[in-house]
Amino acid sequence: MLENAFPHAAGNAFCQAAKLHMQLQSKHDSATSFVDAGNAYKKADPHEAINCLNAAIDIYTDMGRFTIAAKHHITIAEIYETELVDIEKLVASIVTLDLAIAMLAHEKGKGLEKDAELLHIMNNRLIIIKEKNPTGNSANKCLLKVAAYAAQLEQYQKAIEIYEQVGANTMDNPLLKYSAKDYFFKAALCHFIVDELNAKLALEKYEEMFPAFTDSRECKLLKKLLEAHEEQNSEAYTEAVKEFDSISRLDQWLTTMLLRIKKSIQGDGEGDGDLK
Repeated sequence: MLENAFPHAAGNAFCQAAKLHMQLQSKHDSATSFVDAGNAYKKADPHEAINCLNAAIDIYTDMGRFTIAAKHHITIAEIYETELVDIEKLVASIVTLDLAIAMLAHEKGKGLEKDAELLHIMNNRLIIIKEKNPTGNSANKCLLKVAAYAAQLEQYQKAIEIYEQVGANTMDNPLLKYSAKDYFFKAALCHFIVDELNAKLALEKYEEMFPAFTDSRECKLLKKLLEAHEEQNSEAYTEAVKEFDSISRLDQWLTTMLLRIKKSIQGDGEGDGDLK
């Protein structure tokens, strides 16, 4: 079609320029041209736009330019959302963004403190997913991604709200209820970081809402941690975590949250950065 002829011609020209720049070993110029090609193709040929942006991402990643690579992952998510209206691909692109943010955190060496903008953008993607697929697993997957990043960014109230919402939505589902204990566990940890009393009250609420939570290893661990924290007993806290970890290995997110709580125990100071 005529209205697509110019964007295609421009996109092709930028792609050729990108390949020439690469032959000349000018990686930055090549990546820039691939981005220009992606922008040109966006309306006329969204799939080709995504191919070009992925090519640029590969170059930027190879150069260690993780910040700009992450931003182009976001652009790909927007294309899936607005041009292709492909919810499953949108979810996949957000999962890929997960990796991009992890690389970005590694580049900065300071965790995710400065990446609230990316969290905000993921939130926007989530709103679209919920509107288009309100009862599917896609919304829950992205909700949980946002909650994890919110907690890492110390936006604990946002994380708590999401974990409680997903937990409440899954606890009565025969296929999903086993996961509810994990969501209430994570919500309780976020409460714990903010205030010990909040965590106690939240734990009581979760046990009342979901009686099966009481017998879970996660609930038992929370009670031991609350007792150790109340007694300001760093050794008891560490021993409880070690016992839990010996059966259910802690992932990086849980380790980070548990360390944040441990540092609030008097005398632990900055802590030794270890739970074992």
